[in-house]
Amino acid sequence: MATKHEQLLQYIKELEVGEKISVRKMARTLGVSEGTAYRAIKEAELEGFVSTIERIGTVRIEKTNKAKVERLTYAEVVNIVEGTVLSGKEGLHKALQRFVIGAMALEALKKYLGPDRLMIVGNREEVHRHALLEGTAVLVTGGFEVSDEIKELSDRLELPVISSRYDSFTVATMINRAIFDRLIKKEILMVEDVIDDQKEPVFLRIEETVGDYEELVRSTRHSRYPVLDAQERVVGMLTSKDVMGAGPTERISRLMSKQPISVTKKTSIATAAHEMVWQGIELLPVVDDSKKLIGVVSRQDVIEALQSMQKQPQVGETIQELSIRGFEMEQDKFGNPVYAGKVTPQMTDNRGVLSIGVMTSLLTETALLSLRDRGREDLTVQNIMLYPLKPVQIDSEIQIYCRLLELGRTMTKMDLEIRKEGQVVVKGLLTAQVMER
Repeated sequence: MATKHEQLLQYIKELEVGEKISVRKMARTLGVSEGTAYRAIKEAELEGFVSTIERIGTVRIEKTNKAKVERLTYAEVVNIVEGTVLSGKEGLHKALQRFVIGAMALEALKKYLGPDRLMIVGNREEVHRHALLEGTAVLVTGGFEVSDEIKELSDRLELPVISSRYDSFTVATMINRAIFDRLIKKEILMVEDVIDDQKEPVFLRIEETVGDYEELVRSTRHSRYPVLDAQERVVGMLTSKDVMGAGPTERISRLMSKQPISVTKKTSIATAAHEMVWQGIELLPVVDDSKKLIGVVSRQDVIEALQSMQKQPQVGETIQELSIRGFEMEQDKFGNPVYAGKVTPQMTDNRGVLSIGVMTSLLTETALLSLRDRGREDLTVQNIMLYPLKPVQIDSEIQIYCRLLELGRTMTKMDLEIRKEGQVVVKGLLTAQVMER
């Protein structure tokens, strides 16, 4: 029989994606204490089924097969804080889950100690000793050394003791920034996240004929293939359009598209999508540094990946998301979306007015949000034109209006405006292209 904790986790997993989760409501619904409900929610968060989003709360999210966020190792921390390893070098390969700043009494600190953690503290030997004994590595700030006893303990337990010349706050900020950047990177889907490494890609060789191509079409039911030379490098692409009217004995080297566009495992899905739409490509070969074929990515793969991205809240916020933070969505009298917010100091240039870069991000992000509300998620921005009419100074209350001009099968156009006190201060026109299946 399942334990109460397992029942709570199952309850969370059965919630609809996007549904908010409240500790109090869950405790009342399932007849458990709020502490028990809280622990179950935190466990589900670790497993990737829920996420806590600012201004929204804790929500059920769709768990994907995407790899877990790579955690920082202690060796990486040494580089981040420009530190020196005093002892415990054998443990530098270990990863940390969280860090703790030792700015409180020892008794209060003890509950925060444990394996896979990093204690950031100054010249406090008792804290160093207790941290190591509890499985916590130590980062000593202010450039201080540690005693021989601490070094011996560190070496024996294979837990690093690191020294940095920076103060505790600066060190914590540097590590937090590194973790934050890594979270964002892992939320950005790459080609390697959608190709199947276990599946051998189907291809043609340069010496083969149209008859070989037709046989491959019958056996795979596909119509597009990369063409490889004797060194296994991609030298062309062959499609049904290329072989129209050709005899079965004709060499495909005469018919294929030469120097095809390709991507690598580290190409972002957004970049692959742009190439496919811009060039009218249905299939992209995935190659390594020597141009050897390691897989293929189709337009269908890209569309499914983009749809998955729309359902997942970001763990770390990008500049575009930060630019729209604090803006609330309303509607004008015609039902068009209007985003209202304030120009913060971070959004301005050195003259104290809304910078062109942030202006572009604001209009792009609000346009895409309004299009997603209309069910158009498979979009790639083709062009945005801005016409600043008046400077928008710091602390101004602004409204962004998004009006649909054209919603075609393949192309979308939006008229954008930024208004201040009822006056239009920026005009914009955005065009986006739909990725067809």
